Order: sequence, then structure tokens, then C-alpha cells
Amino acid sequence: MAATHEAVQAALSNFIDPNTQKDYVSTRALRNLKVEDGQVSFDVELGYPAQTQLETIRTALTSAVSAVPGVTGVTANVTMKIVAHTVQRSLKPLPGVKNIIAVASGKGGVGKSTTAVNLALALAAEGVGVGLLDADIYGPSVPQMLGLTGQHPESEDGKIIEPLRAFGLQAMSIGFMVDIDSPMIWRGPMVTRTLEQLLVQTRWQDLDYLIVDMPPGTGDTQLTLAQKVPVTGAVIVTTPQDIALIDARKGFKMFEKVGVPILGLVENMSLHICPKCGHEEHIFGTGGAQRMARDYDVELLGALPLELEIRELTDAGKPTVVGAPFSRAADLYRSIARRVGVKIAERAKDMSGKFPNIVVQNA
Repeated sequence: MAATHEAVQAALSNFIDPNTQKDYVSTRALRNLKVEDGQVSFDVELGYPAQTQLETIRTALTSAVSAVPGVTGVTANVTMKIVAHTVQRSLKPLPGVKNIIAVASGKGGVGKSTTAVNLALALAAEGVGVGLLDADIYGPSVPQMLGLTGQHPESEDGKIIEPLRAFGLQAMSIGFMVDIDSPMIWRGPMVTRTLEQLLVQTRWQDLDYLIVDMPPGTGDTQLTLAQKVPVTGAVIVTTPQDIALIDARKGFKMFEKVGVPILGLVENMSLHICPKCGHEEHIFGTGGAQRMARDYDVELLGALPLELEIRELTDAGKPTVVGAPFSRAADLYRSIARRVGVKIAERAKDMSGKFPNIVVQNA
């Protein structure tokens, strides 16, 4: 007896995506299902970055459908398509950029920039276009983290700046334009204007995601950026320490007030594992980010260890995801990146570019 369309679809309905924990039928990721004389073909289109998992998912789907009685052959095609999603009201997505992700913290010293850089690299490793904007005017660290110290961007017309490139990323930072030892003695309005220029006057090219490494804190500069930059969602970085969590909650509230959804929390320096004996110690406390996630009903995207290698690789200009790609920490960064991609994919799509502008004139 030949397999039926209904039986094959039922089998696909029972297959759960390892990253979304949902099936492809109800989420409408299943396309072009054909069943004829025992031969089955179909497409699955993922809305999140998962280049490294496409073949694994395709193999699992093929196996699931092959188990349906009457199926004699399966042709499965698994792809991904990243689209623009909604941003704050009155704002539109930036040209050349589909989604902007703000990586923020209520205070400095929690590893926000390290997380932002590795998040960007992890997304790029999943086969999508990624940019990184260093929005910390007073303490730009992205140039060193990406091994770009001393390099300067070019501009053909004196207006539009070409981003620098490293490890597959497009990057921009005020650190590319000033001497490394020069302090930025600027007041708030000048800082805000400079950041807006870096954002809109950089020639970002076909980015699925632009990671913005926000300056630490919740002052006027951070609030203005959150209001003026078309952000798809924000990731809050904290440590388990109560002092850090107090400020992380302030950052959460700031984004909430300006209508920017929180994609989730990342707990940095979660625990220290002794490299010699394997002893685990929660130096900065335990469970802090979990409690905050529960209090605000947001997801804890991941918890990263306090490791010497993470700091050493970042200082050397080869962050963990590219400097130690097979390490436990790199795997954690990639897992966080996929969860961020999934959370964005779950948001409403931006339809502003689908409709023509309508102008009403007196006849």
C-alpha cells in the first residue's frame, strides 16, 4: 500500500525542531509536500540561522518520513531564510540591515562586549550576514577584540564609511578613527550624534543581523539610542552577583519603556571550573539570572563560565568562537546565538516595505 499525503504530514507533525521545540507543520515551515507512488519530496524553510545543523535536521526528517509505511524514497531540502521583523513604533528598519540586536548591561565589567563579539561571530558561523557596531564611545574595545587595532575605514565620498571586516563580520567602531590612547572627552549630545552617524553612515551590506554593543549603563545616551535606533530586540548581559542584577533590571526597564522587546538574558561568569582539579565554584553567586528571568518572564538564553581562555583569546584578537571553535564555551555561544535567532523569528515580520507610499493630492 502506497503512503498517503496525510500519513506523511502526520509524521512530519510529530517531528520537533531541536531549536524551536515546535513542529514544522504548525509553524508553516513545511513547503511543497508531494507524495506520489511512494516517493516523497518536501522543503523545510527555517526562519533562524542554523547552517551547521541543516544536514542533521535533513537526515532526521528523512529518517522520520522513511518510517511511514509505503514510503520508498524521500527527497528533503532544508534551507533557512532570515527576514526583517518589527521594530519600535514610528521607526523603520535600517537600509541593508534586516534586524538589529542590542546587547546591553546595566553596568560595566560584566563581559558585555565579549558576549556581543562572540554572539556576532556565532551567528556568522551559522551562515548569515552579520555586522557589529561598537557603540561604546568612551571605551571602544571591538578593534582589539577583532584584531583590527590600528586599521582605519575608508570613505570614497567623505560621507559614507566602509566597514572593516574580520572573521566574516562587518565592523564599525569609533576606535577605528581615533588614537588608542586618546580619551573621548565628549558630552552626551555629541556622543549620541556620533553613534547615529556611525550607524546610518556606514555602508552595511546585506546584513541579516547587526549586533550593537551598547555602552554600559542606563543614562541619557543609552535611552536616546534605544529610542532612535530601530531595534528588533535586546539581550541583557549580567553576572549572578546581586549588584550586577540590580543594574541589569534597570536596563530591562529602560528597553521596556521604549518598546524594545527583551530577547533574553545571558549570565556571564556563571561559575569557575578549576582547570587542574575540575572543582566548580560559583564565585559571583548562583541562580541570579534565573531569578531575574523568572521575575520578568523572559528566557535565560545561556550561562557562560568564568574562564581564563575566554579572556586570553579576546585580548589576542581571536574571540572564543573563532579562536577555540571546539571548546565548551564556543558551543555555549553558538547555542545562545541560535536561541536569539529563534526568538527573533518568532516576532512579527516587518511589512513596511511591502506597501507603496500613498500620497493624497487635491485634484
